[in-house]
Amino acid sequence: MRIAVTIFLTDETITPTRLARELEQRGFAGLYLPEHTHIPVERTSPYPAGGDLPREYGRTLDPFVALGQAAAVTERLGLGTGITLVAQHDPIDLAKQIATVDHLSGGRLTLGVGFGWNAEEAADHAVDWRKRRALVRDRMALMRALWAAEPTAYEGEFGSVRASHAHPKPVRGRPRTLVGGAAGPKLFTHICEYADGWLPIGGRGLSETLPALRTAWSDAGRDPSTLQVVPYAVRPTPGKLAHYAELGIEEVVARLPPAGETEILRVLDEYGAFVS
Repeated sequence: MRIAVTIFLTDETITPTRLARELEQRGFAGLYLPEHTHIPVERTSPYPAGGDLPREYGRTLDPFVALGQAAAVTERLGLGTGITLVAQHDPIDLAKQIATVDHLSGGRLTLGVGFGWNAEEAADHAVDWRKRRALVRDRMALMRALWAAEPTAYEGEFGSVRASHAHPKPVRGRPRTLVGGAAGPKLFTHICEYADGWLPIGGRGLSETLPALRTAWSDAGRDPSTLQVVPYAVRPTPGKLAHYAELGIEEVVARLPPAGETEILRVLDEYGAFVS
């Protein structure tokens, strides 16, 4: 099983280059980074995990800039977002960022896609909260048009682009795309429509939810062998990883604390027992 990691990299943590080098040298499969552009002080959206919002949420590095640094000092390490708040981006600019990181890394980018939980953050990006899922679907389609081999126009509900020359292209036509979120028919529809699989946070309840996703995937005409499910922000244990393996899962993203170099290296030593 491939073991990747995720971390809230901030201006107070280990640097992207130091972490990426350590991960590659130790045999980890990848580095996934979250995204928050800002956290409004006047916030009514509850923190999904409960309690006070941790400090690191308002201090995150831009994931694509940080992943670009990680790409520059590694050769094999996978690079991913966990997740990109697609609704909060201009899709033409975002398509260029994604394609550039994928091109410069030799096709190592995984695009984690999410819909967000912080309504105030999204509002500052002029996102209508009730329409954010439809907006993400629309922007994904627009980006796919820009990544197409030949100039391709797109006219959608929320945006459009003329047939354009847009380079570089993602190495494999488009990056591997995983959609994050809680299990349910709406989420599974998005996954089956424009993604390669699911990025479930924590990985709980997969014995019950995976069959439903696999059925939806097959009903959508997708090849059952191509569905990828990658449990995200997991605290790994031997039993948990064995359970995932029984479910046919091949990659897990373990959670690192938003800490400095000394603490991160200690946790990597601990997680190293799971890296084969």
